[in-house]
Amino acid sequence: MAEESNAPAAAAPAEPSKNALKKAQKEKEKAEKKAAAKARELAERQKKEAADSEDISKDNYGELPLTGSKDFKPTNTDRVDLSTIAEHEGKEVTFRCWVENARSQSAKLAFLNLRQGSNTVQAVVAASDKLSKQMVKFCGTVSTESTLAVTGLVKKAPEPIKSATIQDFEIHILKLFVEAKAEVPLPLQVDDAERPLPTEGEEEKAEADGRPLVSLNTRLNNRTLDLRAKINHAIFDIKDGVCQLFLEFLWKRKFKLFQTPKILGAASEGGANVFELKYFDRSAYLAQSPQFYKQMLITSRFPRVMEIGPVFRAENSNTARHLTEFTGLDLEMEFQEHYHEVMSVLEDLMLFIFNELNKRFKEETELVRSVYHVESFKLPKSGEVPRIPFQEGIKMLREAGEELGDYDDLTTPQEKHLGRLVLEKYGSDFYVLDQFPLAIRPAYTMPSPLDPKLSNSYDLFMRGQEICSGAQRIHDAELLAKMMREHDPPIDPNGAGTKEYVDSFRYGAPPHGGGGFGLERIVQFWLGLPNIRMCSLFPRDPQRVTP
Repeated sequence: MAEESNAPAAAAPAEPSKNALKKAQKEKEKAEKKAAAKARELAERQKKEAADSEDISKDNYGELPLTGSKDFKPTNTDRVDLSTIAEHEGKEVTFRCWVENARSQSAKLAFLNLRQGSNTVQAVVAASDKLSKQMVKFCGTVSTESTLAVTGLVKKAPEPIKSATIQDFEIHILKLFVEAKAEVPLPLQVDDAERPLPTEGEEEKAEADGRPLVSLNTRLNNRTLDLRAKINHAIFDIKDGVCQLFLEFLWKRKFKLFQTPKILGAASEGGANVFELKYFDRSAYLAQSPQFYKQMLITSRFPRVMEIGPVFRAENSNTARHLTEFTGLDLEMEFQEHYHEVMSVLEDLMLFIFNELNKRFKEETELVRSVYHVESFKLPKSGEVPRIPFQEGIKMLREAGEELGDYDDLTTPQEKHLGRLVLEKYGSDFYVLDQFPLAIRPAYTMPSPLDPKLSNSYDLFMRGQEICSGAQRIHDAELLAKMMREHDPPIDPNGAGTKEYVDSFRYGAPPHGGGGFGLERIVQFWLGLPNIRMCSLFPRDPQRVTP
């Protein structure tokens, strides 16, 4: 018989208390609620992502393919000029422009400054049930200077927009396409080119706001960007205007426009300031002026001639008013009795140009002068242009402390000094010096009957700096040949390039005179710009032949 075990019996497991069961139930319910919340959050996020991925504006923005690279059917949509924007209030318009600035204000709002020509306008891109946040983001990050095709609604601005030239209206964008994307970073910020050139020695400094002072050399090295600045557009609008006004005035006075050769077989005017070039198997030269051809046209019975064309001067001059290639405005005309008839035409021509610039290009002139803080150009009335004999100008300078001889040529500082004296005495920034010393004028200049050391020649000045040189020309072949031989340096009247010129006077030539203007100088001195290179699209000087 087995023995009975003396080990105690195992205790039965205790039943959980009611509190523990209640706590476990609560934790279970809490976990279920948390899981349900996460599930709802995930579902909502997936729903939102699905909605976002649809992008309701996907067909209304983006980068267009390179124009001409794909077959394309024109939309024939009318494009508007921003200058007429006020006429389109409340209407949908389409226009080409480029980006001055683009910035995202938030995920649902972006602003752009858009430019077309000299006009700028603020554009608004706002997310809505018809415009996606993706489009807002795209518009707010378009690179500066990119070219765009924009469609938008013209609305009255709630308050004047000081950052744009169009201050009373803004564009609410509906479509925006990039036609040509600008690479970043830019080598030159166009906004920096809107400010004045630094003075000498300040090129590496910065203004108080920390923005760099961009040197002329940097600007010219990146000229196409530099030329986008509104101030440069104004300068070249005025330059174009001077040419148009020159032609307008002279056409009405029966001048005919001609184009004379710029490649010559000989350095016809003498001197060393001529560019030589290889012309097939021989040497040729770039024209220093159209002078000989203007006179030969007079002998060909064209009584009044004019030209606008390039002039080349091989002068190793690195000044603020010299270029090796500039644009000449030239004229030549018969006169009846006295060479002052020619001077009168030149004076009235310039007064017409000045007065019309004040009328037709007032906005452009004021824009440039506001940057450089230059005084308005003081003008005399027609018939009252100061005509100062050279000897009187010498006297005025001597009385002001300058030391110079009766027949000395004036230096640039002396010319500027005389300009200040003339302005003080006559109240004019425009005047004429007459009867220059013969020794400092070209060989074809008529000697003066008043003094054999003087000549029937003149210069026109703006703000004390020469813009035009002119004279009565010798129209007798024998006297012309004599003066050429006696010139310093001598010129052979029977030499290549001169014989035909001298011979043209052997067949009867009327008395005549004229002048040649430097177009870039007119623009420079009218606007008071510090350097003539600012008035040449791609200037040429002793140091620069690119871009």
